[in-house]
Amino acid sequence: MPFSVRVANYQGNQMLNICDSHLLGKNISENDLTINISKNYYGDKIVEKKEAITLLKNCSIINMVGKETISLSLSLGIGAQQSIKTIDSVPFLIVFKM
Repeated sequence: MPFSVRVANYQGNQMLNICDSHLLGKNISENDLTINISKNYYGDKIVEKKEAITLLKNCSIINMVGKETISLSLSLGIGAQQSIKTIDSVPFLIVFKM
């Protein structure tokens, strides 16, 4: 499964925005909460699993959306199941590594 990613420097940290590629460009909403999975934020390039793993391991701030993305992150020991939130059945997770 391909992943859509964007890497940026934020206050001296490498920040990764990553999502399941099929979610790119979609809006998800539930009650008063809406997330726009925009190309500007998540869509710099499409990568395969191997590169996604490297990015997940090396970035210190990670914004992630989608079942495949979060499953991969959890399998690497990045993030915690209890921290995952869902909007319209789509999981999202934000991780700050110390």
